[in-house]
Amino acid sequence: MWQVILCFGITFLILEMIIPGIFFLNFAIAAFICAVLSLFIADLVILTVLFCVLSLILMYTLRPLLVKCENNKKQQTGICAKYVGKRAKVVERTDKNSGAISIYDERWQARTKDDTVLEIGEEAEIIDYESIVMFVKKV
Repeated sequence: MWQVILCFGITFLILEMIIPGIFFLNFAIAAFICAVLSLFIADLVILTVLFCVLSLILMYTLRPLLVKCENNKKQQTGICAKYVGKRAKVVERTDKNSGAISIYDERWQARTKDDTVLEIGEEAEIIDYESIVMFVKKV
């Protein structure tokens, strides 16, 4: 019995990975708890009721906490909000292959997305980023 319930839990985990949204995780945790409880409780009706109750409890308690943590993580690493759309000063000739800008007293590698060339001292607007490289355009 516990093997079947464990398979349901693994299925819910796979669904959570395929369809992210912190929805199926609640069912997976409830299934894992029920798999352990099935070692002591043999009645399928009781296990089904426990699964439903645990799923509802987890959905109303765990899911809001996980969503809040996910939103906080996005805010902490919000490089897009801090830099994209802002103006920076070109500190090294910037073109499609190389260059550098300065913003908030920080030096960043910079590139243009087209064939535009920005000279030292010009102002540039940050339009995108990729890892540690900012993509800029002439203001």
